[in-house]
Order: sequence, then structure tokens, then C-alpha cells
Amino acid sequence: MKQLMTARQLKLAVLASGRGSNFDAIGQAIERKDLNARIVVLISDQSQAPALAKAAGRGIETLPISPRDYSGRDAYEECLVRELEARQVDLVVLAGYMRLVGKVFLQAYEHRVLNIHPALLPSFPGLHAQQQALDYGVKISGCTVHLVDEGMDSGPIILQKAVAVLDSDDEEALSQRILKEEHQIYWQALQLIAEGRVWIDGRRVVIKDN
Repeated sequence: MKQLMTARQLKLAVLASGRGSNFDAIGQAIERKDLNARIVVLISDQSQAPALAKAAGRGIETLPISPRDYSGRDAYEECLVRELEARQVDLVVLAGYMRLVGKVFLQAYEHRVLNIHPALLPSFPGLHAQQQALDYGVKISGCTVHLVDEGMDSGPIILQKAVAVLDSDDEEALSQRILKEEHQIYWQALQLIAEGRVWIDGRRVVIKDN
């Protein structure tokens, strides 16, 4: 069994492609002092992503880096890794980052990249997880904070939160209720890491008592 990280104030980098609502929730937890962390940079693959403006408004460094400026995914990720290493980042937080993370990135940051998914993994990986849940007819869905590996939403699970699926739900209604829980469990998972309580045992994540 391996400790993910010793207790410390976390230096976070956030990768986002869109509106940045989970970034906002993490930032608010830091401001409330519920999360012992500091966001040192927000990187986006979309130069007009609203998350960039939100980060700038918090006084956080922003870096728009377009994959189109590089010869391929490896070259793009090599650039990302250089930027993160220059800032001595502890953890990379994916917050609505709409790209698969590749081998170059994961070799540099093994077990140090987190994502949140709007379903109870391993059910309904990939896009439109909420609609997948509705189409399947499940009675309970939810959200999952997990470590990122080379698969599609297949990494070790840190935290999950269940959300009831109502007969009246459409994709938007279910998405909004799940998002509300995402905004809680993402920063909570990060705080467990900041407290040195997260350990890895194969695919299994063990949360130890203080």
C-alpha cells in the first residue's frame, strides 16, 4: 500500500475547457479554508474558455495552450508537463477538461491527476453519462472522483456520491442535481489528500483515519 501524498498544503493546477464551475467550487473551498490548497495556475485548451476569466478574477495565473499549435498529442503534453514542473505542482485537477490525457502526461504525473465524472463509475463512462443513466433506467446515479489512468474514466476511485434518479428527470434536471454534489465531493477528495489520508492498494483507494 502506498500513500498518495504526505500531509501538506497542496499546489494545484487546474485544467479546464469550459465554464469552470468545479474550479469555482474548489476555489471557494480554499477561500473558506475548508481545503488546504493553493491553485497556482489554470490551463485551458480553449482560448475563450470562461474558466480562464474566472481564474484571472481570482488572481490566479492563466495559460491558454492550444493543441493545434503542436505536432501531436505527445508534443502538446510535453509542453503541459514543462509548465507544470516549472511551477512545482503537486496535483493536476481536471475540471471539465474535454481531452483524454495521454501517456506522456500520466508518466510524469502518475497517481497525481484527478477527475470528476457525473456517474457512479464504472457505470456510464464517457460523454453524456447522465443521459446514459436515464436511458438505462437506473434509479440511482451520482458522481465519482477518481485518479486518471490511460482508460476512459477507469482509474481508482477516491470518493462517490449517490443521487436519486426521479421519474420526472430529463438530462438537464439530473445533471444539475449531480453537479451540486460534484461541487462538494471534489474539494473533499482533495482535502483528504492534503491531510495525507489517501493510500493506494492496487486499484483500491483506502481512506485512513487521521
